[in-house]
Amino acid sequence: MKVGAIEILPVLDGVGKEAAAEVLTRPDVPDAWSCHADLLDEHGVLHLDLGGFLIRTGDRTVLVDAGVGTIDNGKYAGGGFLDSLRGLGVTPDEVTDVLFTHLHFDHVGWATKKGEVVFPNATYRVHSADWAHFVESADAEPGAVRKLSPLASRLETFTTDGALAPGLSARHTPGHTPGSTVYVVADGDERALLLGDVVHSVVELHERDWEAVFDVDPVAASAVRNAIADEVADSTDLVVGAHFPGLRFGRVVTAFGNRTFQTF
Repeated sequence: MKVGAIEILPVLDGVGKEAAAEVLTRPDVPDAWSCHADLLDEHGVLHLDLGGFLIRTGDRTVLVDAGVGTIDNGKYAGGGFLDSLRGLGVTPDEVTDVLFTHLHFDHVGWATKKGEVVFPNATYRVHSADWAHFVESADAEPGAVRKLSPLASRLETFTTDGALAPGLSARHTPGHTPGSTVYVVADGDERALLLGDVVHSVVELHERDWEAVFDVDPVAASAVRNAIADEVADSTDLVVGAHFPGLRFGRVVTAFGNRTFQTF
């Protein structure tokens, strides 16, 4: 994918599997998935691709999210991230920046490994609200603290929206997590939005008001999803969720009052 002169490439790590009706629903529509069975396997399972995105912009080599790591617990399995990155011609020491959309385990898996920073020359960046929630709060998850604490000396948190690299900016979109962030890539009149877990499945761009059990603040998360979908609908903007099939971009279009996501 190219946005002007800026290149964006998916970096696949593995796959997660969730019973769709248990994790993503539309409360006012019983059996809402019946209209979207094509997005599930024969057992009603939603497959969630795991990984991140490589962005080459100026002299920067940027990762947005870092996969799930070496986990293989029957529901989530990773392990391919570094091989995928090398397949794109990039070694870990060439990465200059690692940006997190948020700090759930399936987005930070290759941030560290056994207490060692995986991308030794990179500056790690995340919204300060997520760092506080996942690492510094009194009820922070021990697993997140172990995984993320080694980043402290290489970490820069941010509190305001704005540019983090040429053509790459952060937009705070709280709801899924307190510091959930959308990254916007723009060059000239072209723009792409990396949505993180603002959406988990393309179904959330087809219809309004679905709810994900993973959202810390479901009301805020739903409002953010609807606002972004409305913003990009029928525009030239490209969007991608962190778990879309193949991590492929697409556009939101409307016809006869209905929204659809069309893969680019």
